[in-house]
Amino acid sequence: MILKDTVIQLVEAFLENTGYYLVDLKVSNDNRILVEIDSFEGVSIDFCAELNRHIEANLDREIEDYELEVASAGLTEPFKVLKQYEKNLGNEVEVLTKDGKKLTGILMLCDDAKIILQQEKLVKPEGAKRKTTIVEETEIPYTNIKTTKYIIRFK
Repeated sequence: MILKDTVIQLVEAFLENTGYYLVDLKVSNDNRILVEIDSFEGVSIDFCAELNRHIEANLDREIEDYELEVASAGLTEPFKVLKQYEKNLGNEVEVLTKDGKKLTGILMLCDDAKIILQQEKLVKPEGAKRKTTIVEETEIPYTNIKTTKYIIRFK
């Protein structure tokens, strides 16, 4: 069986100083290898092909056969690494918390421990006839996040 750590080392060595980063890497028991990468400028198919060739050049099919797929992280897939949060600063995201709350807002900040989400809410001030919109910032620790996804809006 091909070791996951071996493939991670190959991928990280290739991605070093490129602006690309590893999002996820899976190696199944039957040697199906899935590599997901991303960058702040997007991922081209040519770059995926280059990385694929690099991995294949460093693994020997004569010793162990494998299936290899290199792809960009899906736009509708949940975030898996901090750099995906950094890439989406200023964008609208949907956060599902571990206690089941679904929060939607603009990702304003992310650090090693938490994110800050800016949300618009309708509230009815005391004595007022109509609701008004207020902007509120919500701090959410990563330990309370089940999933975060980028929201695609067509205007």
